[in-house]
Amino acid sequence: MKDLTAQKGRYYIEDLVAQGEHEQQDFKFMISDARKIARSISAFANRGGGRLLIGVKDNGTLAGVRNEEDIYVVEQAAASYCRPAQHVEFTAFNVGGGTLIIRAAIAAATSRPVFAMDTDRRWKVYYRVADENIVAHPLMVKAWQLREAEAGEASLFSLSSVESRLLGYLDACESPVTPRDIALTLHITGESADELIVRLASMGIIEFVYSGKSEFRIRRTH
Repeated sequence: MKDLTAQKGRYYIEDLVAQGEHEQQDFKFMISDARKIARSISAFANRGGGRLLIGVKDNGTLAGVRNEEDIYVVEQAAASYCRPAQHVEFTAFNVGGGTLIIRAAIAAATSRPVFAMDTDRRWKVYYRVADENIVAHPLMVKAWQLREAEAGEASLFSLSSVESRLLGYLDACESPVTPRDIALTLHITGESADELIVRLASMGIIEFVYSGKSEFRIRRTH
């Protein structure tokens, strides 16, 4: 299968499956839509890497890979429906009885954001939260883009008074806060709060914490 030499790995795969689907792992029994798989690749790449276990049903059953087409669809998704294109490393595991499971490993992106063409042919940025691929918040995307734009530029690190106030506020909070909380506490507009968040997030000083589908809060980076 695609010049992949299967290695024995029943116990290894069973151990992975026992973990269930999570931030770095997704089960895929049938792969037929490259755009849908591109979401997973984008989400893993933007979050820090992950893997698809191809041939595993949602309930953890080791059903096995149907044919080579599954691999080609993943390759197509990574090359044609991700921007920039991503690399996927495939490893085949024989779990007994001639059943093969493919581990498709996606590395953390060297340059974020990684976009994926959705089924509506629009380019979107995905992010992995628990066992779901969600559309990344626009402020997170802007922070990544600002970081990339300023990469390699020599600059003196300094904080404005309002940025210092924001960090002081976050330090005093026991839990993450919303952009609205920031705007109200600092007595600034919502637009100004968004600009602060993007700048400080691009520098890695603050981070986004997702509390549900597309719902996020802000906290100091640990």
